[in-house]
Amino acid sequence: MTSPATSIAVAASGRWMWPLYAAGFTTAFGAHAVAANLGGFSDDAVKSLLTLGALLALYDGAEVLLKPVFGTIADRIGARPVLLSGLVGFALASALYVIADSPGWLWAARLGQGAAASAFSPAASALVARLNPAAKHGRAFGSYGFYKSIGYTLGPLLGGALVWFAGFRLLFAVMTVLGLLVAAWALVAVPAVPPLPRARQTVLDLARRVTDPVFLRPTAALAGATAALSVGVGFLPVTGAAAGLGTIATGAAVSVLAATAALVQPRAGRALDAGRLSARSGIGIGLALAAAGLGCAALPGLAGVLLAAVLIGAGTGLITPLGFAALAASTPQARLGQTMGTAELGRELGDAGGPLLVAGIATATALTYGYAALAILLAAGPAAAVIGASRRRRHRSRA
Repeated sequence: MTSPATSIAVAASGRWMWPLYAAGFTTAFGAHAVAANLGGFSDDAVKSLLTLGALLALYDGAEVLLKPVFGTIADRIGARPVLLSGLVGFALASALYVIADSPGWLWAARLGQGAAASAFSPAASALVARLNPAAKHGRAFGSYGFYKSIGYTLGPLLGGALVWFAGFRLLFAVMTVLGLLVAAWALVAVPAVPPLPRARQTVLDLARRVTDPVFLRPTAALAGATAALSVGVGFLPVTGAAAGLGTIATGAAVSVLAATAALVQPRAGRALDAGRLSARSGIGIGLALAAAGLGCAALPGLAGVLLAAVLIGAGTGLITPLGFAALAASTPQARLGQTMGTAELGRELGDAGGPLLVAGIATATALTYGYAALAILLAAGPAAAVIGASRRRRHRSRA
């Protein structure tokens, strides 16, 4: 007998996925378009480093605290209402700054944007899983990650152009319109996906589920991939500048990293669906590639920076769709929102923790050692898997 989840997946068509891709683009664009231009040269740019740091942390801090909460709410009432509410909330928070046009209101607008993104981001991920059969999860998450990466890539560029032309007020106006348009699109195109019956869950049950290796392995890999991506975007320009490269060359390296990650994700997803790649082996290869890329960052000149960008981008592009597909495959359909929200929390921690680790070690020693420390952490996953597999083979041969 066909389950409700299967019926929804079979009934879903590609056109219903496009608003979800747009939602992924919106959260990425909203995060980076503002963050990359807060310290710029417009009249309303932030001049204090302390204020800049606090504003940067405000958006991500809201996501860290609220993504698991909204993921759980999505399981309870349905992911579609949470998606729509989050997108409308993002538009309203953006409009707040447009109307007030005051630096003081930037804090409230940024906090509201982060809280709204915490709602529609895990809801969109849960809908990607619910609206596609398990056999197509790799392709679906690969495409979703592709459009999210486009948002990360275009955010600083388009955001910078808008801020240069007319300041932050125009940027927030564009984000207001973007949030409303995507919400309207999702309202019309995304089908209603009713919440599924759920068994009662205690705090102990939740603790067991999020500490299960089936959840921890892909979530840790996603956190590691995000840490490597953040470090690459933030520190490769520093390495390039120290080697005498100009801003055009270092900016091109960051663009290569983001573009590689975007292009690899759909291909990795299709390879998973076709059986040419398993989630476990693909994630291991991705971690090894990202670790190698961080090692290449220590090589001198433009070649080292570009090689690092390509390898880090390829590694993170492999891990992201495979990690989310593995989580979707191991999670009961009724708990998808909670799982995606908690996994997103892991990514946010990696996003913050990677640069902090590299910066802390670099401050005490040199940037090369910071790269090496993160590379060792990333390589530890594949190394542990190889050792474990070798031990299992020896045990079977003795038996």
